[in-house]
Amino acid sequence: MSSPPIDLVGVSKRFGAIAALSDLTIRIEDGETVALLGANGAGKTTAISLMVGLRRPTTGQVRSFGVAPADIQVRRRRGVMLQDCEPIDHLLVSEAIALFRSYYPRPLPTPDITRPAGLDGLARRRADGLSHGQRQRLFFAQAIAGDPALLFLDEPTAGMDVESRAALHEHLRSRATAGRTVLLTTHDLSEANALAGRIVVLRQGRAVFDGPPALLLERVGSHARVRFRAPQTAISLERLPTVKVETDQGVVTIHTNDPGAVVAELARRGVPLNGLEIEAPSLEDACLRLVSEQR
Repeated sequence: MSSPPIDLVGVSKRFGAIAALSDLTIRIEDGETVALLGANGAGKTTAISLMVGLRRPTTGQVRSFGVAPADIQVRRRRGVMLQDCEPIDHLLVSEAIALFRSYYPRPLPTPDITRPAGLDGLARRRADGLSHGQRQRLFFAQAIAGDPALLFLDEPTAGMDVESRAALHEHLRSRATAGRTVLLTTHDLSEANALAGRIVVLRQGRAVFDGPPALLLERVGSHARVRFRAPQTAISLERLPTVKVETDQGVVTIHTNDPGAVVAELARRGVPLNGLEIEAPSLEDACLRLVSEQR
């Protein structure tokens, strides 16, 4: 049985008196796409720094493919796109990609790197003269240059336009289909929901949830929102199947586990439903509730 791409067992990391991670155990298998979520300071960046071998744990064990993450054999099978990156000065985009391809024994063909990264037509541009969104695309291209079995992406679509974001998502789905492993962090909960089959939520260095997105929504009972405009005098909201009702300048927002029943009951009562909107439960709602329940 092969060793998993990521295996953390009882990992803690301290910086002086500050515990960045506490007793964290995460095992990620081949072919999984996992989103690591949490508020700023939850421990996401520290966890990734341990997984890629930039730091060592205070206690516990970190392994990648069965060996230390800093091992050269692991680095040849891994691609990394960190949040705080800078392009190499004076290199052209084509030169930067060629450099990263040279680090790997079996890199992707250059067109298979530039196409999903949206860099076609930018080969002769200087890397340090790119816009923020273009730099993000270059960093993504460098991360996938070696056709890695394990790909780390830290806020990969920050600053990207819609077209570039869609191309990146399509490439990540193809990697999952090919049995490659992806770990990403993102503040975009819709992105995590669209890409990841598994979500790990960190709070104060501990994993407070580990499972599929649907289970996260089910576990915390996130509520749909029914929103509409109605004159204050026309609102009769007593004994509705609601969780919470908010009114703001004639806009009514009802939080409920059964939006269909709420709308049907409002219509039966003759409540005007101008501009009716129904918002499904969101992953962001679920994460916020989960974190608040752990306090």
